[in-house]
Amino acid sequence: MAALSDAITKAIDLARTAEHGRHAELLINDGPLRQTVIALKKGEQLAEHNSPPAASIQMIRGSVRITGEEAVVVETGQIEALTHQRHAVHALDDSVFLLTTVTSVPGSESHGGHLTRTGELPLVRDEELTAAEQARLMRDTDQQTGGGRIGG
Repeated sequence: MAALSDAITKAIDLARTAEHGRHAELLINDGPLRQTVIALKKGEQLAEHNSPPAASIQMIRGSVRITGEEAVVVETGQIEALTHQRHAVHALDDSVFLLTTVTSVPGSESHGGHLTRTGELPLVRDEELTAAEQARLMRDTDQQTGGGRIGG
């Protein structure tokens, strides 16, 4: 089982020292369901990107402005369904949020016209990972996400 509080602390600490001021960690990968902790330093952004068939953002710390058809500010403790249109996310403060997505729905396309398949990102297991396994998992995730770059 993933420890959310540990993932939150780790994400913001890594975002603060990352070249691009952001960090993401996939916590749940179950079929089309993904839950990812994402941290952004104040002033950083996730560039405009396509939206999956269904998604929500739960602000754990800080605040972000989500642009798209209509801009919305999401603050600590709030949860918001995300637009189905292209959008960007701008950090108004050092921020951490839980992004929940459904990456594919039978008969529907997502993320710019391709279906996302289970297994594209590594599954986080219930048992504790060794340091070597954690390092390998981070390398694999970095390679698949462009070194922490999300969207684009």
